[in-house]
Amino acid sequence: MRIILAICAGALLAGCATVPEALRDAPADSPGVADARADPAAHQGERVRWGGTIAEVMNEADRTLVAVVARPLDSRARPRDDSRSDGRFLASIDSFLDPAVYTTGREITVVGTLVRTRTRAIGDYAYDYPVVDASGHVLWQARQRRDPARYGPYYDPWWGYPSPWHFRHYPYHYPYYYW
Repeated sequence: MRIILAICAGALLAGCATVPEALRDAPADSPGVADARADPAAHQGERVRWGGTIAEVMNEADRTLVAVVARPLDSRARPRDDSRSDGRFLASIDSFLDPAVYTTGREITVVGTLVRTRTRAIGDYAYDYPVVDASGHVLWQARQRRDPARYGPYYDPWWGYPSPWHFRHYPYHYPYYYW
């Protein structure tokens, strides 16, 4: 009985946070972007899984370079929606990526091997980018944002979901008392 319970619990936990298939072959303890920039020779050849928001897409004759502003990843390997960043990196992908689809600000996660650094200009500043030779990548769907001007200050994002603490028998989101 305990074995069945352990198998069921493991299956439930495995279904909670799933990493897309293209991103599964990377180690969880890969070095960060700042570490790779500080000492590129020490981390050359290591497998990494990095992600962030796209800053620029540059198509070359045989590959595409994607400049990415690095962000911390969550348990699904999706970049977190916060303002922290370790720096930037270049993802070298062996196919053509349409800049109309891979637009600035979209979230991307890349799995690959650190191969070298490449110096490119950000404005007038010469920046050393760690280059990841990508073996897989995921372009994430845009996050759904709620407009407070449309829904008002009392918008309840959980309204309509079954839960014991919502008052469904009232005509509005929150109970109003009529005297």
